[in-house]
Amino acid sequence: MPQTVPQATPADTQTARNAMVDSQVRPNKVTDPRLIAAMRALPREAFLPASLHPWAYADDDVKLGAGRVMTSPMVTARLLQSAAVQPGETALLVGAGTGYVAALLAELGAAVTALEDDAALLAIARPALSRLAPAVALVEGPLALGWPALAPYTLVLIDAAVEALPEAIEAQLAPSGRLVMVRAGQGGVGQAVIGRRSGGGISYAPAFDAAVATLPAFRRAPAFVF
Repeated sequence: MPQTVPQATPADTQTARNAMVDSQVRPNKVTDPRLIAAMRALPREAFLPASLHPWAYADDDVKLGAGRVMTSPMVTARLLQSAAVQPGETALLVGAGTGYVAALLAELGAAVTALEDDAALLAIARPALSRLAPAVALVEGPLALGWPALAPYTLVLIDAAVEALPEAIEAQLAPSGRLVMVRAGQGGVGQAVIGRRSGGGISYAPAFDAAVATLPAFRRAPAFVF
């Protein structure tokens, strides 16, 4: 007879979330109590297809297909802590994926616009956010254009590594805002940076090193070689 796969109970997944926070997040310089509470509360598996539920709390990226991933819990936590999210501020999340980071931003009190262009990921994000973070505005469009209709934003967060940042994204940052992302680096290890407006441009300061998948929409165009 075929073997029956046991189904996880709410108690099982809460135990897994607590283990994720205590073994992956808190030991890696994440101390924000609001963020820790949000990551204990939000079920990561709700933002994944059923076939990927067993990897929801793994200490690694979860591959979603088409070059997209759900970023590892530790990197997600450190990016959000670096963003220093303030209650009531306006946040644009570029590359919303399946919606997990958007839900965390909402838990931290931000008014979130979550931008995604992948139909398969949107199909997962819509029901998950509708149930767990209904205040998030999930919008569909080209990632490189941002979402100017609701700009400017006091926080712009890109949930992946970036090789080339479009000017349209920088233009949507409020004068006093922050732009948080990971600059893609050699050998797959990038650097998380925090950008702030300085005069007519944005100056970036390093935050921490991070191995993060590059967002396909923000890859640098290959140069021609003659």
